[in-house]
Amino acid sequence: MRKFSLICIITICLTGCSGADKFEIKNAGSAQRLDTGAGIAAYLQGQSLPGLESVEVWENEYGPGLRLTTTHYEIFTTLLEPFVLSRIGGFIESAYRAYNSQLPGTVETKTKFTIYLFADRSQWEDFTKSFAGEQAKMYCKIKAGAYYHNGACVVYDIGRERTFSAIGHEGWHQFNGRCFKFRLPSWLDEGVAMLFETHGSEGGMFYFEPTENAYRLDGLKKTLTKNKMIPLKELVTMNPGDVLATDQTEAVMAFYSQSYALVRFLQEAGYGRRLAVYRRLLADGFRGDWMLDEVNKTIAIDRNVPKTVLWNRIVGRELFEDYIGDDFDQIEKEYLAFCRQIVKTED
Repeated sequence: MRKFSLICIITICLTGCSGADKFEIKNAGSAQRLDTGAGIAAYLQGQSLPGLESVEVWENEYGPGLRLTTTHYEIFTTLLEPFVLSRIGGFIESAYRAYNSQLPGTVETKTKFTIYLFADRSQWEDFTKSFAGEQAKMYCKIKAGAYYHNGACVVYDIGRERTFSAIGHEGWHQFNGRCFKFRLPSWLDEGVAMLFETHGSEGGMFYFEPTENAYRLDGLKKTLTKNKMIPLKELVTMNPGDVLATDQTEAVMAFYSQSYALVRFLQEAGYGRRLAVYRRLLADGFRGDWMLDEVNKTIAIDRNVPKTVLWNRIVGRELFEDYIGDDFDQIEKEYLAFCRQIVKTED
């Protein structure tokens, strides 16, 4: 791939454009329009972008596409927006390092993770129906966002920042799904995933700002204000399926915002008083050292065995009691005070 000189001019239509068809590169008197996969691939390869190893055309049935390869990921995309594609390699590699920061040491994987990023919902739904089997119907109920299934993150474009937030969230599920010996109960899995929804960038790389997650903080504030908080002893036994099945927006908002707040509570409250046990909880799950009975241990280890609602209820509460404590009344008082503190509400 030839490299473009520093004198190239990128002309971008910032508003009213559809995808990549308005992008053009002018280089030393010649012009290359970025309206084909091959043209965008050549452009990206010439930029020396952080984290990006290679770009090639991806032949698929959903639309013109590219396959981007980074150190730890393969990204198959029909979203041919050069600005997004120029940043996604740095974003996902930054996320990979952030996922590792939850553990005592660095995890290296020999097989690259897979991400599918589609240009629109119709492509995403068509792919999901062929990819997700019996679970496709459930995934297609997602109003805007992404899912993790069968080792892959499957995303569609919902705007630049929100798309990256969805990738950061589902990427955590993908990371622990492969790297942890034990699967995580839902309150912990979802709570940690939301730490990677809000980000900033510098020099082509990204950092994550969980305390700035306005979407989850707003949901938590509404839940507190409406007095709809899920009791802590119930929260640690729930899973997304419990609330999604009710089709109640307030219940879904409460589960996710409270799980986000609970993980932050364990990390931050009391000047990090519970941070060490939180880290040990994750590290023991990574190594497979939780003290579970044989039936629950088998389900925790074998991803081919469905994670049942009953397993989540038993293990979610058991782990919380083993590591955090069983005095739910006292812990809940501290947790609610922390929730009010981070959303700046009064009793």
